[in-house]
Amino acid sequence: MTEKRQGKIRIQSQEKILDAALDEFITNGYKGATVQSIADLAGLPKANVLYYFKNKENIYHAVLEQTLDMWDQGIGEIEYQDGPKRAIEKFVASKVKMSFAHPKASKIYAMEIIQGAQHLKEFARTYLRKWVREKAKVFQQWIDEGRMVNVDPISLIFLVWSSTQHYADFETQILTIMNRADYEEEDIEHVTQFLTSFILRGLAIQE
Repeated sequence: MTEKRQGKIRIQSQEKILDAALDEFITNGYKGATVQSIADLAGLPKANVLYYFKNKENIYHAVLEQTLDMWDQGIGEIEYQDGPKRAIEKFVASKVKMSFAHPKASKIYAMEIIQGAQHLKEFARTYLRKWVREKAKVFQQWIDEGRMVNVDPISLIFLVWSSTQHYADFETQILTIMNRADYEEEDIEHVTQFLTSFILRGLAIQE
């Protein structure tokens, strides 16, 4: 077997394991999840799983790392030169897209935070705190310039996060209420337009 072929098999096996682990941790939490269950879901021998990740904690850390990569890509950018209207549009669209494209990642992140963020405290304390403070300053600058109403910038960021992630974290509840089996393509556009319009009106942004 060539080295290239071996590398491809390794990547495919790791992806299967992480996908299975994501489902297992969401269903049973970190404490209730087992390596054997992850192996069964992945359709691989338990020995293969342990060969790549050694133990359950390593698997969980790999799942969280994957989740943070998605979070980083989907967190959205808020740049002063965009102006408040364009910035809000991009921010909401980015977060909605992530929630619909990666609902499991959002759920595992939410579960980790609810359980005390034992494995994500450093991320929240450093990167996330810095990001929120920097973006809050941009919003405050627009407020000082009279380009949007005077609101607490940090609460505004939390509002966008909570309203967009709701569609991922409470997916089952939403689909049950709507009597649907799954989200549809037009849902992303509808939710994005609704939230964007609602927030812009609340901030009195018209430019």
